Amino acid sequence: MGLDMYAGKTRKSTVDETAVPIFYWRKHPDLHGWMFDLAKSRLGINEMRCFNKRPVFLTGGDLDRLEEAVRNGRLPKTEGYFFGESRLEEIDHDLAFIAGARHLMRDGWNVFYDSWF
Repeated sequence: MGLDMYAGKTRKSTVDETAVPIFYWRKHPDLHGWMFDLAKSRLGINEMRCFNKRPVFLTGGDLDRLEEAVRNGRLPKTEGYFFGESRLEEIDHDLAFIAGARHLMRDGWNVFYDSWF
C-alpha cells in the first residue's frame, strides 16, 4: 500500500490503453501535492481523495513551474495516508523526468501525470 505515481505519454488527448508509462515514483508526496494543485484548477477537483487515478496532462509551462519548484525546494509539503515522505535525493529524479518530458513534448507526445493510492 502507498502512493504510486506515474507519468505517461500518448498521442491522444485522453489516457487509454495506448498510453505508455515513461516514469515512476514511489511515495513522493510533495511532488504529488504539486500535481494536485495543478489538477485542482485543471480538473476542477478540490479534495485529494478525488485525485486518485485522475490523470492530468502537463504543458511546457507546467514543466517550467515544476522545475522552478523542484530546484528551489518549493514543492508543497504534502501528507496522506500511506504517502510516506519526500526525500532530497529525489531532486535529480524529478529533474530527469522534467528533461525527458520536455524532449517527448518536442517530439509531439502528450505527457500526463497519474497516481494510485
